[in-house]
Amino acid sequence: MSEAVEIFLFADALGWEVVEANDFLKDLLPYRRRIGMQFGYSSTAIPTILSGQPPSIHKHLGLFRFAPTQSPFRWMRWLGPLLRPASLWNRGRIRHWLSWLIGRLRGFTGYFQLYRMPFDRLPLMDYCEKKDLFVAGGMDGVENLCDLLNRSGRHFHISDWRLSDRRNFAEARAALAKGAEFLFIYTAGLDAVLHQSPDPRSAPVREKLEWYRREIEGLLEDCRKAGKTPRLTVFSDHGMTPLMRTVDLKTAVEATGLVFGRDYGACYDSTMFRVDFLKPNAEATIRAALKPFETCGHWLSAEEEKHYGIYREDRYFGGAIFLMDPGVQIVPSDMGLEALPGMHGYAPADKDSYAAILANVEIPPEVQHVSDYFRLMRQRLPKSIL
Repeated sequence: MSEAVEIFLFADALGWEVVEANDFLKDLLPYRRRIGMQFGYSSTAIPTILSGQPPSIHKHLGLFRFAPTQSPFRWMRWLGPLLRPASLWNRGRIRHWLSWLIGRLRGFTGYFQLYRMPFDRLPLMDYCEKKDLFVAGGMDGVENLCDLLNRSGRHFHISDWRLSDRRNFAEARAALAKGAEFLFIYTAGLDAVLHQSPDPRSAPVREKLEWYRREIEGLLEDCRKAGKTPRLTVFSDHGMTPLMRTVDLKTAVEATGLVFGRDYGACYDSTMFRVDFLKPNAEATIRAALKPFETCGHWLSAEEEKHYGIYREDRYFGGAIFLMDPGVQIVPSDMGLEALPGMHGYAPADKDSYAAILANVEIPPEVQHVSDYFRLMRQRLPKSIL
């Protein structure tokens, strides 16, 4: 009997709708299932996949959160005059290089981007992904996949999330040639394609899926040549929802006359508004300001937060969360000044939100949510470490 190689391919944004519309890899991976998405974005789903824990435990939801006393950017309050005019410093390329520079200065090893977070608010913000989630000890006391694999004693390979999809497949094949028994391959290219072309049958999506097929077939051929049996599982974190309309919550909140940092603090994500009420009158005022938007969004209840795994007594993610309906984007937001053709981060029950898992071996029936991937990977390791 040939030696088995465990291969897990994480294809960011390979939603169930995309899989079904294209019969993606049905011949190679006949075992397949629709999977429940982790509420939030990739910044939430990735730590859930890598640890099996919900956001209430691993503490990752949006990239930023209002937390003045924990902000690693407090020193930037002295740079206010240097960051004007905003029209210059808000250019995409300049923001990209500033993100790189600030990340280096602060010693961040995880994914860090300023996006469109206003500079005057940055000193009041904390950032969740200061550490590389894919390496040992990357999740502050929560065991992640690398910690688990280190304990297993297996020869393993985990992709570098900084590299391109092409490089990560090449690195995985090189690791396989060197005797790796467990591969975790990370790819983010499809996510970028779907943000611009959310139709699952569009030419750019089909082209990317064909590219995946060729790379996967090459990987499987390498296994066969090495006399090894590949146990291949492809999974994703979420799907992609086409743009329907935009709303400007920021103008509505600022029109109340409340002062940011004194009366309230907030994060404007692409699909949700997370707010902390700092003064007694702020909550009623802001809820009244958002009343007109309740035709296309709603305030999450405590029951919903618990169901989504984001509820915390300390309100770590914000005092209240206003979630937009599927297809509605907040513009402008801290993530961008314009809407994208496709976005994720809506209610997990939206048909376009569902993730997918595909495999050439049977998938255990208990794998129903992205948080279950970690347990599945753990099951494929020697029993002695479980």
